Amino acid sequence: MELFGIGLLIVIGIIGYFQINKGKSNQLVVGEFLPEWRIVLIEKVAFYNGLSAEDKTWFESDILHFLSHVRITGIDVKVDETDRILVAASAVIPIFAFKEWRYNNITEVLLYPSSFNEKFETAGADRRILGMVGEGPMNGTMILSKPALHQGFLNETDKNNTAIHEFVHLIDKTDGAIDGIPENLLGKQYVLPWVNLISKKIEEINKGKSDINPYGATSQTEFFAVASEYFFERPQLLKTKHPELYDLMEHVFKNDMSAMKLTRQKNKIGRNDPCPCNKGTKFKNCCGAVHFS
Repeated sequence: MELFGIGLLIVIGIIGYFQINKGKSNQLVVGEFLPEWRIVLIEKVAFYNGLSAEDKTWFESDILHFLSHVRITGIDVKVDETDRILVAASAVIPIFAFKEWRYNNITEVLLYPSSFNEKFETAGADRRILGMVGEGPMNGTMILSKPALHQGFLNETDKNNTAIHEFVHLIDKTDGAIDGIPENLLGKQYVLPWVNLISKKIEEINKGKSDINPYGATSQTEFFAVASEYFFERPQLLKTKHPELYDLMEHVFKNDMSAMKLTRQKNKIGRNDPCPCNKGTKFKNCCGAVHFS
């Protein structure tokens, strides 16, 4: 979502300050990666399941680091452990190939109970916003619709993930401007080809000759975020339909997503099923010990 005017954000920031007091579970996390978090990843995060055992451990470490530095606060909605892990996974996925990457431009994620409008209201016919990153008095804050957060990890056939979309905006912002040109990741020699390709793809969208979300034609900024959703959600389809775009996205994120086997655990892990941590024990005696207690 494009950034709103500073004047509006000042007003909203004041409103948000008082609303935060109604939030739930906004404590930072320190310590060890909990077994119940791993269950969430296995059942809901296809990217995690496509990793090697070593990379899963690294992913979990990145999750823990994110949760130890970024608050997740509910605004008129309860925040549970699944919410927290899905937010953190959304942050980690696009930067996973960059082992030293740390977000230094976010301190808090606010979860809303539904979509909202430009006044941050969750009632009314003009509620069309599912996520945004702020600037001015709300710099360092992200707002996400809780239902949209979950939907991004639920639907295996669409090309949408609102939370990843917003974290890509933060990645875009690291070079000083949210402009759809991730110069810190692209390298100077790729900037012009990237800009030219964006123009071409936006033109295709506007002519109705593309399966890319039409919202990507709004601007270069939104195209980058929308294309990133497609890249992480349906990489093989993107590679088939838009090979040139896929190649540049692979260069940006240093990850051949089409080579990953993206799967989710279809059914809940049973008490007597083998524990997915591969320790050779039953789930109830390992990662499920806390879950079933």
